[in-house]
Amino acid sequence: MQSRGHPGWLHPTLGALFFISGFTGLLYQLIWLRLAFASFGIVTGVLSVVVAVFMTGLSLGSWIGGKAIGPLTRRTHLPAVFFYGASEFLIGIGAFIVPTTFSYGELVLAGLGETNSLFYLLSSAIVLAISLFPWCFCMGTTFPFMMAFMRQLDDTENSTFSFLYACNVRGAMVGTLVTAFILIEIAGFRLSLSFAGIANFLIAAGSLVIGYFFFKAVPIAATTEASLPAGNHNWFSIEKVILFTTGLTSLAMEVVWTRAFTPVLGTQVYAFALLLLVYLLATRVGSVLYRKHLSRRCIYSIPQLIALLSIVAFLPLVLNDPQILWETFRLPPIILLISVMLSIFPYCAVLGYLTPSLIDSVGEGNPGDAGRAYAINMVGCILGPLLASYLLLPHIGAKNSMVVLALPFLFLFCFYSRSLPSVSRWVTTMFAGLFLVSSIFFHLSYEDPRGDNSPFYVVRRDHTATVISAGQGMKKQLLVNGMGITFLTPITKFMAHLPMAFLPEKPESALVICFGMGTTYRSLLSWDIQVTGVELVPSVKDAFAYYFDDATELLANPKGRIVIDDGRRFLKRTQTAYDVITIDPPPPVEAVGSGLLYSTQFYELAKQHLKPTGVLQQWFPGANILTLQAVARSLREAFPYVKVYQSVAGWGFHFLASTRPLGTPSPEKVLERMPKRAQIDLLEWDKENDLHKYVSRPLLREISIDQLLNKDTDIRITDDRPFNEYFLLRWLRSKPSRN
Repeated sequence: MQSRGHPGWLHPTLGALFFISGFTGLLYQLIWLRLAFASFGIVTGVLSVVVAVFMTGLSLGSWIGGKAIGPLTRRTHLPAVFFYGASEFLIGIGAFIVPTTFSYGELVLAGLGETNSLFYLLSSAIVLAISLFPWCFCMGTTFPFMMAFMRQLDDTENSTFSFLYACNVRGAMVGTLVTAFILIEIAGFRLSLSFAGIANFLIAAGSLVIGYFFFKAVPIAATTEASLPAGNHNWFSIEKVILFTTGLTSLAMEVVWTRAFTPVLGTQVYAFALLLLVYLLATRVGSVLYRKHLSRRCIYSIPQLIALLSIVAFLPLVLNDPQILWETFRLPPIILLISVMLSIFPYCAVLGYLTPSLIDSVGEGNPGDAGRAYAINMVGCILGPLLASYLLLPHIGAKNSMVVLALPFLFLFCFYSRSLPSVSRWVTTMFAGLFLVSSIFFHLSYEDPRGDNSPFYVVRRDHTATVISAGQGMKKQLLVNGMGITFLTPITKFMAHLPMAFLPEKPESALVICFGMGTTYRSLLSWDIQVTGVELVPSVKDAFAYYFDDATELLANPKGRIVIDDGRRFLKRTQTAYDVITIDPPPPVEAVGSGLLYSTQFYELAKQHLKPTGVLQQWFPGANILTLQAVARSLREAFPYVKVYQSVAGWGFHFLASTRPLGTPSPEKVLERMPKRAQIDLLEWDKENDLHKYVSRPLLREISIDQLLNKDTDIRITDDRPFNEYFLLRWLRSKPSRN
């Protein structure tokens, strides 16, 4: 075979197609995951299934595509780029079909009625797999299909994977930046998906044009003669072990970093997008450096790269000790954020160099071998998040999980150590050993008790989060992944007693969405009614007894039950109607996924589970005025009658919504309706011990809902456009006026 000449524009054009493909692939992953949360609940199981289906599709697509493309081109006498274009066209169709299949799946699961969580999770996993797998499979075929075409252009080229990998990562990096920081805020989820689908269709059209040019320029016989070498079908080699290991550890590390650095990053969508952006940027830098070294024929060897990994894998832990950075030096948040990002950069950059170099080495330009190697890497990516979420984090915590995930590189370093010069071997041994020992015995994480909190610091872990109960007396706090969620405050008591005061008849049942410390749940039980509490994090329920001495008695109360589930998902699978539904979403108001508990669609769903005279209580802690107006608009669109009261503490708002008119009762009427136990509960933390005055405070602080409605009706929160979560452009536009 011989190298074929082709125009100079063709190579960069193919790179541009793969850049756009990487852009849309990241957009799909971000938006499909969010749509899955809206349809099936913000639970770890849904996240794990989406990631697993995504990676499984990429893995099988890469393997089967690499195996099939040779026979396909020989039998059809068509350039491989035609098949690449067909895959991109199918991916574009998926942009429009996935939201519809999610909606149908949601309806089917809702029809199952009140089901146990395991059955629901399995059912939702099947729906997610059916909805996502075909399009993820097509994404996986794009690498071997394009590699096959580039092999047809020049059968002497052995590094096509690294070229495509670099273009794809660059596209994914830009896709993360544009999608999370710009596109969703401007266009919403559905329109953004349409944009991506059209981009895939354009890629397909461009592929057809290129294929037609190639078909005309090169005789058919020459094309069919471009049969690919049989390749090496051995699934096991040290290179493939490394590919599996890097795939597993990289995705597992990403999960661990998300939990370990939450106190620094926060829980806003931009924090997670920034983490992903740095991950991709570093990967991109590593892949570009590899391509430069490849052109100069001076690439780093596998032993050298493994030696680097055995050191830099510890940097995220070593450089982010909270006892040193947060407490001793009291560094500002921006410096802490920079420290986190810089600490993960070297690890990701080395992986960005190592992965394409290994696949180039194994594949040697053969799409079948490269596809098989890439599939092995993807299998590791499937198992990594599952290992981190369900085994490492629940049992050994974030710090020890990072240590465990760094150990494979130490073992590989031992395997390769004899291949290194003695100086490199001893320097690596010294630094890796020092970092390992200091990580285990000296460095702390936010999970470790420190200072005065040590005697009053209980850590509980599960697959969803790390829950910390801290403090004593009225200074007790609940922290989830190091973030303060709630504390003992009479506001949470009024979340129960205030909506109860607006019921025209004696109540029978109530639902608490977001259990928290359990204060609202406990207060509702004082009315001697059936109370259901819904909590996403299992360990939060287990912490109930830390905050209240009577928790054991309350847990044994036959009229109460606590369900571990996503609140929205619970409403979709229950058929019960309640007198009161009270909602206290975890702060901050801008937290990722919080829009699903503030949207018009959520309020419509909650309305279906209220009795005709029922009342919904929505707590809003206060934020940007536009966000407050957006919440007010969303509630008003779902409920004809909405009242707003400032809290007893003077900050935050209680929204009360109903399908019937709500008249503000007098304090005397409220006290007349309250059982004696409920009165005692409400006064528990009132220093003045004046129940009439206490009840009067919020009732005298009513705010008209009309005052909170912005004239711009687009200022609202919907499932498609979570106004509260995506606010960066709005914030940047308003910033000059603040100065």
